Amino acid sequence: MARIEFATVAMMEQTAQAASPDALFQLGMVYASGRDVDVDLITAHKWFNLAALRGNEAARNYRTEIAAEMSKADIAKAQRMAREFLSKRPN
Repeated sequence: MARIEFATVAMMEQTAQAASPDALFQLGMVYASGRDVDVDLITAHKWFNLAALRGNEAARNYRTEIAAEMSKADIAKAQRMAREFLSKRPN
């Protein structure tokens, strides 16, 4: 069962470029809560940041909440990851 769930998360990440703000928010929730993956606040922040950029208000709130638990270096890494993701967007 865990393999199937992990595969679902991997598929969500692969299709994230075309994903809605709500789908990006859900990826953030997966990593923030450790649902089907290890808890990873850096990756969660990345997905919340991307969802917030696309207008998801809840993502803004969660991003702020988990940032309070992260170091400045971790936040910078998450922001860098989000920028890299955006730079790979097809034109």
